[in-house]
Amino acid sequence: MGESRDLLTPEQRSRNMSRIRGKNTKPELLVRSILHAKGYRYRLHGRAGTTTLPGRPDLVFAGRRKVIFVNGCFWHFHDCKAGRHAPAANAEFWAAKRTRTRERDSLQREQLEASGWESLTVWECELKDRRELESRLTAFLEGGSQRLAAPLDSPERSPAAGDQDWL
Repeated sequence: MGESRDLLTPEQRSRNMSRIRGKNTKPELLVRSILHAKGYRYRLHGRAGTTTLPGRPDLVFAGRRKVIFVNGCFWHFHDCKAGRHAPAANAEFWAAKRTRTRERDSLQREQLEASGWESLTVWECELKDRRELESRLTAFLEGGSQRLAAPLDSPERSPAAGDQDWL
């Protein structure tokens, strides 16, 4: 098998790559639009008050202690057609980069869970069926918490807030 060559010059490839955004992507804006229309309010890009959460989740629902990540399938190595596509040009670099991203994502979710946060990952390929996406988002946000409770000293959980399950 011969070595695959990039059809673009290094300058063209660099220009293309520099235009890829990490925030306010079309998939993220679609998820935000759906949730806003349903009446949900959230903070953006990992902010929970003055704290920045591990992994800088795209949407933060501090009162619910839930976060949503909106991930591109290729960049985060999803197990779909787009995520399994591996560039032939500079293959070793891409394999290493995507593996590091997957490991980093896993570690950040573990850190969030250990801090009492629930997370949901929405993959770019899941945006095609808007009805299913809405259903999944609502089920996540309205579903009961899988954690016992937030730390008692957290501002979201206190007996003064009238929360009956804080103990």
